[in-house]
Amino acid sequence: MTTRAEQIRDALSVLEPLHLDVTDESHMHSRGLETHYKAVIVSPLFEGQRAIRRHQSVYAAMGPLMQQVHALGLHTYTPAEWEADADVPDSPRCRGGSKHDPA
Repeated sequence: MTTRAEQIRDALSVLEPLHLDVTDESHMHSRGLETHYKAVIVSPLFEGQRAIRRHQSVYAAMGPLMQQVHALGLHTYTPAEWEADADVPDSPRCRGGSKHDPA
């Protein structure tokens, strides 16, 4: 059985990443297991694209898998940006419950 993080890695492989890190950050949130992820993707396919287009490429690669993820933090870089020592920010801690949590 594969984890959702492995499924995400497999889906994102179509972006031809030179570096790909998918981290399950569900433990930092109140929505349960395998719900929150952070992806760091370095791909030459991102050359000449603004952040929104890069994110759209990721969403397209994820396809129906996106419906199984509550949150996906994206950090997308070109190889040149990555080589220039790109700064991947830490993810924020959960700020509390959600409207779906029992009162």
